Amino acid sequence: MRIQGPVHSNVSVIRQRIVRVPPALCRSARGRTCMQVSCVAETSEAAKQVPKPTAGLSTGAYVTNSFGAGRVSRDSVDEEDVLELKNLRNYLVPRDSPFIVDNNHGGGFVGDRDRIRLHTVEFESADSAGSFCADGMMTQGDEDSCILLPEWAIRCGPRKTIYFDPKQVSAAVVTCGGLCPGLNDVVQNIVYTLTDYGVPEDNILGIRYGLRGFYERDAKPITLTRKYVDGIHLKGGTMLGTSRGGANVKEIVRRIDLWGLNMVFVVGGNGGNAAANAISDECEAQGVVCTVVGVPKSIDNDILLIDKCFGFETAVEEAQRALLAAKVEASSARNGLGLVKLMGRQSGFIAMQASMASGVADVCLIPEIPFRIDKLINHIAAVFEKQGHCVVCIAEGAGQDILLNGAGGTDASGNPILADIGIFLRNEFKKHFKGDADIKYIDPSYMIRSVPTTSNDRIYCKVLGQGAVHGAFAGYTDITVGLVNTHYVYLPIPMIIQAPRKVNPKGRRWNRLIAAIRQPDFS
Repeated sequence: MRIQGPVHSNVSVIRQRIVRVPPALCRSARGRTCMQVSCVAETSEAAKQVPKPTAGLSTGAYVTNSFGAGRVSRDSVDEEDVLELKNLRNYLVPRDSPFIVDNNHGGGFVGDRDRIRLHTVEFESADSAGSFCADGMMTQGDEDSCILLPEWAIRCGPRKTIYFDPKQVSAAVVTCGGLCPGLNDVVQNIVYTLTDYGVPEDNILGIRYGLRGFYERDAKPITLTRKYVDGIHLKGGTMLGTSRGGANVKEIVRRIDLWGLNMVFVVGGNGGNAAANAISDECEAQGVVCTVVGVPKSIDNDILLIDKCFGFETAVEEAQRALLAAKVEASSARNGLGLVKLMGRQSGFIAMQASMASGVADVCLIPEIPFRIDKLINHIAAVFEKQGHCVVCIAEGAGQDILLNGAGGTDASGNPILADIGIFLRNEFKKHFKGDADIKYIDPSYMIRSVPTTSNDRIYCKVLGQGAVHGAFAGYTDITVGLVNTHYVYLPIPMIIQAPRKVNPKGRRWNRLIAAIRQPDFS
């Protein structure tokens, strides 16, 4: 579909105007000085005229029952202090949702004025743990990495008013980047939710082997029906196949226009979401009306702002099995040393959480915190003296600065290419202890990422898949869906791809771990 001009309607709808703001020092709603690198939504007068909730409730009232709690929208809320979402509503015709006949199976709908607070903690002072960047998000853990955020994000979920005729929808689903538990779950639930809206099954395409599948001749798309995706959540990997980087965005958009697609769902990490952002921008440049929605996938859990990525919980569960095996090996030998290398290029979330969950790690090394070999070895020797064995957990991106021959460079997805810190440390330990330690090295990385999801991750994937489709039907584009402060929200893709999320070395989670295992400073 090509842009012909805004569609005018008597229906009162909310339109959000996109405002580009260059980086500048500014103040948040609560006065904290931060670096602003993204702007917020500016809601039109039509939005401000939307009737407020009534039914005997005063605005600002706090409502609670046995199922949950929340506050009725207040007139005093700053309408501009909302994280902006790009949309195509000016070019689409609003209509009633097909779920309106039974009030969405009795569950009701989400409103465009429903918001989730991004800032949930009020700190006593700047000395309180975690108070740095209280009104924003950190990307690097230093004073220059605080990105100012508005107060609110738009809530995820089904709208009473939709902007696509389900019978006229042609959708495509693509998975990008490395494998991660839950890819099949997300694909399945995107297909299920599309068909629930009434999208014909013949109109749902699965793009093979990543974004290249849009235009490579040996990777023709497949038709995704409910029957075709039935049971795929019980398998690891992705039934669509995947690949890294190298996508020709102009050619992808040409195919989107040629095939008449008006919804594209990109399941990927930082690289995949960056590609989705580029596709959305190119669609706008070429006048192609197609909503592009991302689902953030990262086994390293390194997507900004989101509480957790799908597959992360499964990865932690599998990773701790490797640590438990290392504990058995180490404790069964004199001066036994179990060394486990886990995934985590730039972020040490898996290593940190698996070390905490397993309860057997004596040392945890992550990319965010540098260490010295001599201090590490001295501590291991002290652990030998105390308990006769030691378990070391290390993220693959840790210690890259001390490797003699770091690989350097980036892969096709823009991820750093790493030298093998696991092998390096094993050799250093052997060199130092000279046969006086029984060293067992375990690298379970590919085993971890190829397994099916755990129950909690499976449920999470269902909600993300459903939320992605609801967002597309709401007319939003260049967005991703995720869990923020335990609530599901829509986020602008440019916000989450600015940098990888990292463990805060001064944060409570890391502090809890090193306090529990009594790990000293190795820097």
